[in-house]
Amino acid sequence: MKTTKIIYYIATALLTLLMLFSAGMYFFNHAEVAEMFTAFGYPTYIIYPYAIAKILGIVAIWFVKNKIIKEWAYAGFFFAFIFAFFAHFMIGDGEQAGAVLAMILLVTSYITDKKINNV
Repeated sequence: MKTTKIIYYIATALLTLLMLFSAGMYFFNHAEVAEMFTAFGYPTYIIYPYAIAKILGIVAIWFVKNKIIKEWAYAGFFFAFIFAFFAHFMIGDGEQAGAVLAMILLVTSYITDKKINNV
């Protein structure tokens, strides 16, 4: 159980850092992110709400005890990472490794969280 907790905290902490870095880019480097979203064919007006959603998802994973909300946070990240992978893949910019890393961290966090909470 101790090893499972260590893996959970490491994976979740790294996922948190990745999401905070991403949200920070959305807030503080808006012009570059807007160019990227335009290249993907996404509307640029979703950049700030998406950044806020990422922060709220991390808060839900760390601090919310309600299992349904936590599940929704994990599910939201899962779909976001799948869409990010394919968005990068489809435009051929070679930047899909970040989405793959995020997915690995997310799945590791999710599985170890389930083991810790005996669900």
